[in-house]
Amino acid sequence: MQSISCSIRSRYMRSFSFLMVFLLLAALAGCGGHRAPGAPTYDPIEKVNRGSYWFNDKLDRLVLKPLSQGYTAIVPKQGRVMVSNFFDNALYMDTILNDFLQGKGAQGVSDVGRFTVNSTIGVAGLFDPATPMGLEKHQEDFGQTLGVWGVGQGAYLVFPVYGPNTARDTPGLAFSTATSGVFWAGVFLNPAASIPISILAAIDLRSRASNAIRFVNESALDPYVFTREAWVQHRTFLIYDGNPPEDQFQDDFGDDELNSEDSGFDGASLN
Repeated sequence: MQSISCSIRSRYMRSFSFLMVFLLLAALAGCGGHRAPGAPTYDPIEKVNRGSYWFNDKLDRLVLKPLSQGYTAIVPKQGRVMVSNFFDNALYMDTILNDFLQGKGAQGVSDVGRFTVNSTIGVAGLFDPATPMGLEKHQEDFGQTLGVWGVGQGAYLVFPVYGPNTARDTPGLAFSTATSGVFWAGVFLNPAASIPISILAAIDLRSRASNAIRFVNESALDPYVFTREAWVQHRTFLIYDGNPPEDQFQDDFGDDELNSEDSGFDGASLN
């Protein structure tokens, strides 16, 4: 189920170590092409993926879910919103750079303004004055950029701890490392502080994904297949900015519910 790294810093360090593997997977992704309408996701190592899914589900049930429930019970909603705002802002440079890589110049300029406003007036991102000012929040990453550039999705993958991914999206882990304010603050300012910050980030993501996880547990006959297809469809939704061609997106799981940015289906929320 839920699969969030207990240490963003350590996850990012691993992503650097495996960068060459990621780039190879991205190259292989082109061989996978795009799915035919209604076809299942290309999952050539399903047995291995199901093992990772099982591990991540146990990790969630035994560790992340209890921590998330305690966090929600103790911290008022406004405090949780401030925490979410902070981490969203700290990782927002990823969106900005991929705006420009995808040729979305106007959106990129807007997102630079959003990041600047929230980092200053918003007190390091704790508050979000940019949204009332009309500076809309966007979600872009290097996996989406590769999709826009025409790279095929390739094989579906489930990583232990991290969760759902594809060959095309995997290089985005390294790209996100290079653009993460949390990572670089931990490297250059106070490495020891990155541990509690990373734990808080994991708990924040788990609490945001709680509704989606509960929905899967209560509704899916095979949670692995449901999560796989929902995650891949959500990625397609993002690549096409909410308007995927009919042959790339099938209305199998309730698109409005699964494709909203706050649904919890965001690449690091389910396994």
